[in-house]
Amino acid sequence: MSMYAVFCVARDIPPVRSAVLAAHDDQLDPELIALPDPPRPHRTLTLVVLVLAAAAAMAMTFVLRQDITYALTSRTPAELGDLRSADARELQLRDNRLVRAEAILGPEGGIRYERLLSSDTFHAVPVAGRPDIWVVLRVPARGESARWEPPRQFAGRLVRFDSAGPRQRGLASTIERATHEPSAAAAWLLLDGETPADERWALVLAMALLGFAAWHIAATARMIRKVPV
Repeated sequence: MSMYAVFCVARDIPPVRSAVLAAHDDQLDPELIALPDPPRPHRTLTLVVLVLAAAAAMAMTFVLRQDITYALTSRTPAELGDLRSADARELQLRDNRLVRAEAILGPEGGIRYERLLSSDTFHAVPVAGRPDIWVVLRVPARGESARWEPPRQFAGRLVRFDSAGPRQRGLASTIERATHEPSAAAAWLLLDGETPADERWALVLAMALLGFAAWHIAATARMIRKVPV
């Protein structure tokens, strides 16, 4: 009996596989056969890392869903008119769309903030008489002075605070602390100057994340798939 036959009996390999191994008796290296199996804990850890990486990429894509949708909307702004008289139905119909509107902003209650990697400043100001509608204005660097006055006409993205995307994260809670009003998350936000073209980065990032997730899923499938002898 050849050494491969003994090997097959010891490993309890089916007769068909035993015959295949016997046919290749002169081609297989006994030293390779004697090597131990790969450590299963390391294989399991690799599978877990691959699955978690794919899940994280898909979760990030889900977080960007509003930005992705806005990037694909029409570049023609919808006329909203005076924000002080806009009703809830009109606002809901234009949710996450490019709109053009006009309003007088309230003299008090606004906040000023900055963003990382941006030299411009931002002002979030409520519409006069409408505490449920806020406008975010971007003021270029050195463009703000003691005589600076907010405009009365705006064109930008209309969205709720709680779905305004990762770049506006934390703005609602900051306004709630400043105004002591607990309903800022459900209020409307008009991001002046933000067009669908400005959100193309979300499309590029989402495609990269989905490709990243697909590669990790394919790698996981290859690892758990049984390799035929």
